[in-house]
Amino acid sequence: MGEKVNEEVDRISFHNYRPLLTHIYAGPFLALYVLWAAFALQADHVWELKLIVLGAVGVIHVLCGLFCVWSVQWMTLCMCSTLPDATAASFAKVVPTENNGSTVMCKINRRTKKSGEPELWLEFHQTKYICTDNLNFNPVAFPTSGPISDYTGSRGLSDDDVLEAVQQWGYNEMKIVLPSFQELFVERATAPFFVFQVFCVGLWCLDEYWYYSLFTLGMLAMFEATVVKQQMKSMGEIKRMTQEPYFISVYRNKRWDKVRCNELCPGDLISLTRREESVPCDVILLHGSCVVNESMLTGESVPLMKESMVADDGSCEYEGGVLNLELHSRLHVVFGGTSLVQHTASTNKQFIKAPDNGCIAYVLRTGFNTSQGKLLRTIMYSVKRVTANNFETFLFILFLLQFAIAASAYVWIEGTKDPDRNRYKLFLECTLILTSVVPPELPIELSLAVNNSLISLIKMGIHCTEPFRIPFAGKVHVACFDKTGTLTTDKLEVTGVCGVKKGDPSALVPVEDAPLGSCQVLATCHSLLHIDGQLIGDPIERATLSVLPWNLTKGDVVICKSVKQSLKIMRRFHFNSTLKRMSVVVSQQDNNYNVEYFVMTKGAPEVIKTMLAKVPDSYDETHKQYTLQGGRVIALAKRPLGKDVTVRDLQREDAEKDLEFCGFVVFSTPLKKESKAAVTMLRDSSHYIVMITGDSPLTACYVANQLRISKKNLILVEKDDGEWVWQTPDESEEYPIDSPAKGFSLCLTGPAMNHCLGLPDKKHGTFFKKIISRVQVFARVTPKQKELAITTFKSLGLVTVMCGDGTNDVGALKHADVGVAIISNAPEVKPEKRELERKEKEKSEKKMAILQEFREINQKRTLQERQKLLEEKLKELQEDTMVKLGDASIASPFTSKYSSVKCVCSIIRQGRCTLVTTLQMFKILALNALIIAYCQSALYLDGVKFSDGQATLQGLLLAGCFLFISRSKPLDKLSKTRPHANIFNLYTISTVLLQFAVHLYTIIRLVDAVHAIEPRKASIDLDAEFSPTLLNTIVYIVSVTLQLNTFIINYRGHPYMESLRENKPLCYSAIFTAVFMTILTFGVMPDISSEFSLLIPPDSLKHEVFTTLLLDTGLTLAFDRVLLWLCGDAKLKPIN
Repeated sequence: MGEKVNEEVDRISFHNYRPLLTHIYAGPFLALYVLWAAFALQADHVWELKLIVLGAVGVIHVLCGLFCVWSVQWMTLCMCSTLPDATAASFAKVVPTENNGSTVMCKINRRTKKSGEPELWLEFHQTKYICTDNLNFNPVAFPTSGPISDYTGSRGLSDDDVLEAVQQWGYNEMKIVLPSFQELFVERATAPFFVFQVFCVGLWCLDEYWYYSLFTLGMLAMFEATVVKQQMKSMGEIKRMTQEPYFISVYRNKRWDKVRCNELCPGDLISLTRREESVPCDVILLHGSCVVNESMLTGESVPLMKESMVADDGSCEYEGGVLNLELHSRLHVVFGGTSLVQHTASTNKQFIKAPDNGCIAYVLRTGFNTSQGKLLRTIMYSVKRVTANNFETFLFILFLLQFAIAASAYVWIEGTKDPDRNRYKLFLECTLILTSVVPPELPIELSLAVNNSLISLIKMGIHCTEPFRIPFAGKVHVACFDKTGTLTTDKLEVTGVCGVKKGDPSALVPVEDAPLGSCQVLATCHSLLHIDGQLIGDPIERATLSVLPWNLTKGDVVICKSVKQSLKIMRRFHFNSTLKRMSVVVSQQDNNYNVEYFVMTKGAPEVIKTMLAKVPDSYDETHKQYTLQGGRVIALAKRPLGKDVTVRDLQREDAEKDLEFCGFVVFSTPLKKESKAAVTMLRDSSHYIVMITGDSPLTACYVANQLRISKKNLILVEKDDGEWVWQTPDESEEYPIDSPAKGFSLCLTGPAMNHCLGLPDKKHGTFFKKIISRVQVFARVTPKQKELAITTFKSLGLVTVMCGDGTNDVGALKHADVGVAIISNAPEVKPEKRELERKEKEKSEKKMAILQEFREINQKRTLQERQKLLEEKLKELQEDTMVKLGDASIASPFTSKYSSVKCVCSIIRQGRCTLVTTLQMFKILALNALIIAYCQSALYLDGVKFSDGQATLQGLLLAGCFLFISRSKPLDKLSKTRPHANIFNLYTISTVLLQFAVHLYTIIRLVDAVHAIEPRKASIDLDAEFSPTLLNTIVYIVSVTLQLNTFIINYRGHPYMESLRENKPLCYSAIFTAVFMTILTFGVMPDISSEFSLLIPPDSLKHEVFTTLLLDTGLTLAFDRVLLWLCGDAKLKPIN
């Protein structure tokens, strides 16, 4: 099965395991060992060669077995046979799409269905895939697209139906099984890098470096254990996101019963009531209505109204249709993980009535297939292991391997010239040289750089579910922002109503003095509700109603304070971001109890204009005047429907026509406090800034000018004759579509985007791609068009960050390289330290009070009751500090707890810091590997080798540098210069080669200086036990000092992170190592020198070593800084 299955699975293939002896790591190697035994029995071969051959075969054997653990692809090749379909297969290899986890071998399960037909299925990432008639596997289909009548006519499940449903879909469970410490440690201990490091340790042991080997192995094991502990903690937090099962009313076997919510099945009818626990699964409302809080999933804390599919009179406007989740979910579907703020049961006695008087809902999806389950699967399976670019790392190691191969070849060729030399020792040394190009610190350093950034972001209230994206943040070219709720506050201030004053339509009238018709539309056309004495709903609508002389009471009745008049909201046509409008049908009763119906509508001025029976002459001029001033303008309209109207049967298209204009309501949208500073910092740090909003182009351009995203704008508009031209916001200047004036930033609306996409261009494909480099404002765009803008930037090779706060931004956040969601209605900045200390003190006092209360009732309860009570109390206390699902939007890899866009700057600063740390670590490790390779090759033939104590001391002295270099903090301000995005650039390669040339010259010069005092021996016994010599002492001092030198010279510091002086731990570690090596050079402490088998050099040699090393430091520093000045920073990639 080669075609793509869905968004998560790329392809599936089918396999069976072959017999054991046919596995590549079994039968073939058994034959090799037999051949080796025959070879070993031959007496005319030396034992060293026999051991070398056995060791080589053993290593290849182990690698073949480990590759089956590392790669599912290799495992299927070595152990499995491939089948054309799943009929006779026992296992399926599931290859996921990018960023959705790794390839997995899944067991194919079989069962017999109720009809007697066999069914094949597998489970991948907690999702069940069923084999269809064409032998392809597809996710199990939930009842989410059936005829509407199937839902409205449902009478629940029978016991047989439940058994069948459980077999088909499983229980409504989100079980997260936490692996043990041992399992996770074994998983990491069998990872490629760790195995390679253990192999190196084994080689060092063979070369009699016992202490150094054990020290390195202990360091690696401690690091992996720390990572495993952190991994277990993260998994524990994910598990705590799920809730414990609770009892819920379910209609089964034609009667109501109480069952645990984890036993629900698709097709069940359940009763939803307001309670502390969240909704257990995705359901569609059949009878009754409710208000839900979906912040758990979307980050938006504005409650949403959900209505039933069936009206109280039994009618259904979708009768005869098919359920479409994309169309119906906003109004009728309650998602799992959300919480009910209010519920209202149906008043029709003919409907099924729940014993707890709840809303009747039909279960659509359960378990990990719900919206909440999808979020958990995103967190659990989309995260790659934190590391650098694996392909670049591989190429860089290959680059270093060339030097190692040359060095080991030199050792082998020169060493074999002496027929008496031990070939085993020679082969061992060549192997050590080859392995030296992959330092044991490499995976530790690459992981530490990302993990430290993760910790820093969490401290700033930014949670990341996909750590591999952090280095991407350091490469960002384009920063895209939503406007309302992101750059500006969503707490709009009502300025007034215009377009209603005769003779002066542009005059702004206070809302309380507006005509009755305008007030009626504003007072009724909303989604506000009264819950527990509070007005709940959209902040804009709350702000509007608060300044009106009208009150919203229970039962959706709006009463005017000044005029004895009341209106009852009978039906709502909810706001739709695509339609850009909202309408309600209201009733008004006169003194004779006659009821008259009206439709009240509000929306975007350009949309309402097409629905008016008569458009005022000054319509466009009036609303453009205020949008040019940055106001948010909404058009108001109404129409009487008469008395004989069946409200439920009224279609939206019939209601929203021939409307009477009632004016424009104008809102001001103040900028958030830190928006201007954040945008300025991003603009000054070599980023393109783009605004993508659903608001009007004039308002968007005004805000863009305020934030200096753009200075002068041209908007692409369609004239009355159908011609598209570029116009200034005030319409004073006009330019042809194919030649907009230079010096202007462009603004595209949704219709303009569609028009540009339809215009071909020879070079760029479409006219849209041609002009996108100048577009800085996208206005009046739909969510899909937001996605299109992001994907177009990405297609041009630009790394893009998108920051938004609402459901309209979900698609764009998903498609961006770095998606940043900010929580609506959260504070803009982190509370001050004193405030945090006060809260911590309150929490501590509360905890003490709980313990005191527990002691007082201690004698009155059983042990189990006491334990349960204490757990409940402490759980309540802990909930304030726990990370909840609402902290991480389902769409975004980054979620900020604060509503300021400055979090984008923080993420980019951490991204740049991580990227620079990774690149500098490659330089440092490359130089150290080259130095070690030379010392182990050319100098090995001179008899130079380090003692076990010397190697251990070297590891201890440099361990601090390795640890602290990755803990550098980014600077508070983003720099104008940009770091290189990858390892292979002119600066990195040039500085590594030049620095190595200087270090090589230093080693050769000082070795020659030693030989001038102690001439080379004619014959050197490489197998002799270690004994201290002057050459060994000088080479050891030089080797450690040069490695320290690489840290000092290649530490980047400003302008991306702390300087070496500001990074205190690294600075002190480097100073200590430098002072210690100076003491060894001058022999100030003979006892210490003797302890580590080092001789005290002659006075003349001391000064030469010291001055040569100083010269080496000066030259490498000069070369690096000159290259840094010439080509050390990247430039912002042009958009073309």
